[in-house]
Amino acid sequence: MSSLFPALTEGPTDAPTDRPALRFGDRSLTYAELGAVADALAHRLTGHGRVAVWATAELETAVAVVAALRAGVAAVPLNPKSGEKELGHILTDSAPALVLAAPGDELPTALAGLTRLDVSIDPAAADAAATGPLPDTHASDEDPALVVYTSGTTGPPKGAVIPRRAIATTLDALADAWQWTGADVLVHGLPLFHVHGLVLGILGPLRRGGSVRHLGRFSTDGVTRELTDGATMLFGVPTMYHRIAETLPDEPALAKALSRARLLVSGSAALPVHDHERITTATGQRVIERYGMTETLMNTSVRADGEARAGTVGVPLPGVELRLVEDDGSPITSYDAETVGEIQVRGPNLFTGYLNRPDASAAAFTADGWFRTGDMAVRDPDGYVRIVGRKATDLIKSGGYKIGAGEIENALLEHPGVREAAVTGEPDADLGERIVAWVVPADPQSPPTVQELADHVARRLAPHKRPRVVHHLDTLPRNDMGKIMKRALGHG
Repeated sequence: MSSLFPALTEGPTDAPTDRPALRFGDRSLTYAELGAVADALAHRLTGHGRVAVWATAELETAVAVVAALRAGVAAVPLNPKSGEKELGHILTDSAPALVLAAPGDELPTALAGLTRLDVSIDPAAADAAATGPLPDTHASDEDPALVVYTSGTTGPPKGAVIPRRAIATTLDALADAWQWTGADVLVHGLPLFHVHGLVLGILGPLRRGGSVRHLGRFSTDGVTRELTDGATMLFGVPTMYHRIAETLPDEPALAKALSRARLLVSGSAALPVHDHERITTATGQRVIERYGMTETLMNTSVRADGEARAGTVGVPLPGVELRLVEDDGSPITSYDAETVGEIQVRGPNLFTGYLNRPDASAAAFTADGWFRTGDMAVRDPDGYVRIVGRKATDLIKSGGYKIGAGEIENALLEHPGVREAAVTGEPDADLGERIVAWVVPADPQSPPTVQELADHVARRLAPHKRPRVVHHLDTLPRNDMGKIMKRALGHG
């Protein structure tokens, strides 16, 4: 297959090699500089099976991953917030030859047994003697590019082996859907140990020959500054867009900056319809959503030239097959916006399996090769996908109905007395499961009552979707990506 990063070897097709490739705060590298430091490091990595990367939100992490890919070596991104036990499991499972880190980074004792290699971002120090061809252009489509560990909700994390083919095809499909080119300048403030922040946010712009400006830590001030200064795209998660929506009424500069953006993209969890509407009202811009996961990279997206319909994740990307199935595995053929089924996908965007887990790999696929995502959805008549939640935590079977938690959460968020909301199910002798709402009230001194919220939901959706129990909380438990951790709520 051709190089994952043609701009590093051939130069950006529409810009000189002195164009900025990566910028983190006040540190940056042009394409020529990135090529020099990444290739110098790549020569030191060639021949190793796997290397771990201490994946802080810094320039060194991006350089380390690019170097590994240029060397044809699989990178294992490590979450710096992981505990010793989880890190120990990942290192035992993936057996990396080295750990790459920024000079000065303090590494936990779980990494003490690994050889450490500091990542230099100084082009002047790049080893001039490190010459000769790199295997990047000769690596096979199926060669592993990344091993990304999924959050272990039912056991220790599993390492999803993502081949080079999946990265290339996903990024090229997104280029088609988003009209993404080398002229785009991306702003993001996401962590770099997962596919959203690393594959889409770093490798995506580099594959296009464009630029990345990483905020280090997300802030609305940073978004305002970068979009005002020529950036064209923003990638974020719902918690970031929620903060934007909350800040907009008092920050006209933020509204003006967002109105200039070519594309605003949200992912990793559903963006509440209420936040969509607040952002559009203030800026005239629609946030588009896409849907993916570690094992599949990206599956669907609202297209840049399509309708940005709030509450949907758009249509399957080029090359991706998607179907909904019943509990018995039979495909659902009706696109009626009502029939709930599990999403299954097939295509070149998929991983090759879980490292050292042939049992889990086999269980993840159907006999005819479709990946079982565990996500539940409905499809609109024109094929748009609406995700209603996870099969394990967000599908509530109540009174003979299959109910997705997501649409109830959106309805609750439209109530002026609700700041945040999560919905789960709990056992009920009569209904099978009853709907439980976990609400952070806008005014803790005067929270909305169960009856008030039940009536509110029944008017917007249907009576059988109303919550029967309401718990008031100060905050909802969330993970690093802003996803609500429903298992921590005590149900689901």
